[in-house]
Amino acid sequence: MAGKVAVMALSGGMDSTSLLIRLLADDYEIHAISYNYGQKHKIEVERAQANLSYLSQNGYHVHHQVIDLTSAMSSFHSALTDDCIEVPEGHYEEQQMKQTVVPNRNAIFASILYGHALSIAIKNNVNVKIALGVHSGDHAIYPDCRPEFYSALGDAFEIGNWDSELVSFYLPYIEGDKETILRDAEQAISKLNLDFDIVFANTITSYNPDNFGRSSGTSGSDVERILAFHAIGRNDPVQYVKPWEDVLRNALSIETKYKEMST
Repeated sequence: MAGKVAVMALSGGMDSTSLLIRLLADDYEIHAISYNYGQKHKIEVERAQANLSYLSQNGYHVHHQVIDLTSAMSSFHSALTDDCIEVPEGHYEEQQMKQTVVPNRNAIFASILYGHALSIAIKNNVNVKIALGVHSGDHAIYPDCRPEFYSALGDAFEIGNWDSELVSFYLPYIEGDKETILRDAEQAISKLNLDFDIVFANTITSYNPDNFGRSSGTSGSDVERILAFHAIGRNDPVQYVKPWEDVLRNALSIETKYKEMST
C-alpha cells in the first residue's frame, strides 16, 4: 500500500458519491463503508453498490463493505427508522425536518470509520484520511454534521487511541452546499471520463422513495437535491414519482414560500 489512502462513509446519496468520485480523481486508494441501520430508504445501499459496479467496469476499484447495525440502531427514535413516524415534507431547514435526525448516528458511523482507518494506518504504516461528505446545508438540522462536532470528535479519538497522529478527518464540503458538491463532481467525473448521468442515476437522496425505488420529490432532502441540480443547469437523472418538470416546480414553490416565511 502506497500513496494517499482514505476511509469513507458511502451512503449511496449524492454527497458521499460525489466525494467518492473526487477521491478517485485525486488518486486515493479508497476503503468505503456503507451502513444498514434500519433506515426506511435502505435502497441507498443498493445504489452505492450499483455505482461501485459501474466504476469497476471503468477500471476504478474501491474496497467496499456493508456493515449491519440494524440490531443497534433500528429502534432509535427517528422518522428514518420508525415506521410510526411519517417522513416530513417541505423545506430542508424547516423545524419539522428535525424528525429525520437519527440520534448519535454520525458519532457511531465515525467511530467505526476511525477504528477501520486506524487499523489500516497501523498495519501499513501510512497516514489515512477519514473522508465524509457533510456540508453546510446539513448544519441547521443535523448537529452531528457541524464542524465543531467533528473537531470535538477528533480530539476525543486522539485522546482514546495510540498512533492517532496517523489518522485525520477530511471534510472538503463542510463549508459548501449541494450546489458546490455537484459542481465539484462535474469536474471530477470529467477527469475520470465517466458519465455524469449514470453516476447520479445510481444515487438516491429521498428519505421516502416508493416501492419501486423512485424518489418522492417531496421530502426535504429531495427538495434540496432538486434545487441543486436546477442551480447547475441540469435535470436530475434519478427517477422521481412525477416528471422532472413537476418536481422542480414543487421544489421552487417550497423554496419561495420558505424565503417569504423567513423574511
